[in-house]
Amino acid sequence: MQENHLAKWLNNDLTEAELAEFKKSAEYASYERIIAASGQLEAPAFDANEALMALKNQRTLKDTKVVQLHPFKKFLRIAAAAAVIMFGSYFYLNSLDENIVTEYAENKEITLPDNSKVQLNADSELSFSERKWSKERNVELKGEAFFKVAKGERFTVETKDGVVAVLGTQFNVENRPGFFEVTCFEGLVSVTFNDKETKLPAGNSFLVIDGKITQVPVSKTEHPSWINNESTFKSVPLKYVLSEFERQHNVTVEIKDINTEQLFTGTFNNTDVDVALKSISAPSQIKFKFEGSKVLFYGDKNP
Repeated sequence: MQENHLAKWLNNDLTEAELAEFKKSAEYASYERIIAASGQLEAPAFDANEALMALKNQRTLKDTKVVQLHPFKKFLRIAAAAAVIMFGSYFYLNSLDENIVTEYAENKEITLPDNSKVQLNADSELSFSERKWSKERNVELKGEAFFKVAKGERFTVETKDGVVAVLGTQFNVENRPGFFEVTCFEGLVSVTFNDKETKLPAGNSFLVIDGKITQVPVSKTEHPSWINNESTFKSVPLKYVLSEFERQHNVTVEIKDINTEQLFTGTFNNTDVDVALKSISAPSQIKFKFEGSKVLFYGDKNP
């Protein structure tokens, strides 16, 4: 509208209302000074080439001004994207779970926000949300851990194969591929497996091997044997024994001409690899060859 007013004003075609509106504009005073000054100027000699060059320069300047706006628009887009990323990162970091991981031949002791104690066995992972802990005492476990739970509200341990719930007790949970065992050492533990709940009083265990629930004799121990650097098994397939041996001694196990489904009952040491090898091979009537970080278990035939 302002450009139309300027053209009409120069041609004296503005109505009184339009003129009044045009005089209120910020540009009106400048236009008046330009008109006044131009009245005192003499028109220069017209040069078509110079006029054409001036027109090109004017278009170039105009185009440059338009281009100068683009970086600012781009800056706004980048700033908006950065704001979204920063907000998302803040939200993510504030909801991020705590993750504690152990490697082969490594144990860790963890204190949870409610002062519950967790001993994490080798090759295991424990996750929980510290931010949400006051609302729900819940941890996720991969591997094996021994819990001493502080008194309080419901405490839940979630694993791939089942859920363990307690109110304040001591228990051990092991969840490896094909192997799930929960042992209660104090109080009462609830285990949910395949949507069915089982109550475990102190001394009792719940064991699932290859998807099948297996009966376990009552134990009178106060904590799992691995706390004392020993791994104990009662009628467990040899393949799980050898896997645990790998984890505790950080070695690679190879097998030749032996039945890994045979049941093993016994204990091996978690710190002395030579003693552990003899403790496994003797009752299983198998042989072994130990070189570097590899162990070959084999049958009667030479490797």
